[in-house]
Amino acid sequence: MTDPAPGFPGPAYPLGANPSFADLLKAAGSGPQLADASGAPSGALGIPQGTTVLALRYADGALMAGDRRATEGYSIADERIDKVFPADDMSAVAIAGAAGQATEIVRLFQTELEHYEKVEGDRLSLDGKANRLAQMIRANFAMALQGLGVVPLFAGYDERKGDGRLFRYDVTGGRWEEADYHSTGSGSLHARGTMKKRWRPGLSREDAVRIAVEALYDASQEDVATGGPNPLRGIYPTVKVITSAGVEEVPEDQVRMAFEAVIEATREAPREAGGSQARERREEGP
Repeated sequence: MTDPAPGFPGPAYPLGANPSFADLLKAAGSGPQLADASGAPSGALGIPQGTTVLALRYADGALMAGDRRATEGYSIADERIDKVFPADDMSAVAIAGAAGQATEIVRLFQTELEHYEKVEGDRLSLDGKANRLAQMIRANFAMALQGLGVVPLFAGYDERKGDGRLFRYDVTGGRWEEADYHSTGSGSLHARGTMKKRWRPGLSREDAVRIAVEALYDASQEDVATGGPNPLRGIYPTVKVITSAGVEEVPEDQVRMAFEAVIEATREAPREAGGSQARERREEGP
């Protein structure tokens, strides 16, 4: 008897050799379940919500970043939550939406990729990973209708193409590839506005980190659910890069320096504007 292993390429697999870990759990009738339509809306339960995350391409691959705040309605549930996780050695996923449900999906996704590699003896392609995550989000749709929506971003280094790639999703499991940058979550509109102004092809890693930090800082100034950097408590955004060497977390010192550079530039802008106006008045004369 064989199992067609839905969602994965290749021939049918004998039972017990299915590369989909989630399908094996369903067949066994045990393990974590992605969707249970018996819950209540997230607002009624006071479930923590993850907010703004973003991803962008740069010269060496892709970068993902997220603020550190989780909210429960109008209250702050957590100021140090991590929203960016490695999916495997060459890809990462950033979560927005119901924090508990999103974390559960990420953990199962990580296990899925590891299980596939062990069964097949080869890593799933980046497109295959993106498609599998879409299927898992679709399986969560019943919970999304009750307020437990999960809308992640996915990024990875495509070893076949030698470049970083980004994917965005909606709550129904729809999947789209983004060419340059994207953000999701409550502050995503403001973060995307900053990236639209700052992003350019061939960014260095340093510039990419600064753009990500500036985008999250701008989002925090407009969206109450997005947490800004807090130097007094040592809270800074989580930033990870994915290159041909794999997934790497950007050290906090580099993130802090990028934030300080953004603040310094913000302070200098009014002075430069004032100086330009003064020069124009002098040139115009009395």
